Amino acid sequence: MAELGESGDVHSGRGKKRGGVRARKLSTRIDMTPMVDLGFLLVTFFILTSTMQKPKAMQVTMPQKPDSTVEVWGALESMTIVLGPNDRIYYYAGMNDNSEIQEINFSSVRKFLIDKNHAVLELQKEHGWKQHGVNILIKPMEDSKYQDVVNLLDEMNITHIKSYAIEDVGPSELRLIQSKTSTQII
Repeated sequence: MAELGESGDVHSGRGKKRGGVRARKLSTRIDMTPMVDLGFLLVTFFILTSTMQKPKAMQVTMPQKPDSTVEVWGALESMTIVLGPNDRIYYYAGMNDNSEIQEINFSSVRKFLIDKNHAVLELQKEHGWKQHGVNILIKPMEDSKYQDVVNLLDEMNITHIKSYAIEDVGPSELRLIQSKTSTQII
């Protein structure tokens, strides 16, 4: 609130000119307390009514420890995908690296995964096995992009592949990929 108060400079009858009494000078003082209170109330209101951004997390099923009882995936039901540098995808049938490694690009990976999953489901139905589809091991290399891993996990959800895991790439896969890229250069 504004308030008028007397200033320390009050004329006392001296210095009368022209025969009249001079008016006293009054100073103004503004009380800032209500404005500060209002400011703190607004800050408190906006803090309490705002929503904090929730962290986004992706659910990933990691492989079980080797000492636990794990169902061994057959070579016909499983496939390993290695994510390489420059958006390259390498794959081979089974979980061991005895197979020949092939290369595929991201534009055709969805159709490839759907076809592979359908073929494995038909095989499982034919033999009377539990029908869970293809089992996929995803192995990103150090040079691969994080976005490639996320895109491949999205493809797993889109193609309804329920059984997949992320593992570290081994030295044998690195040798296979190096031999594959060196033969393409020649």
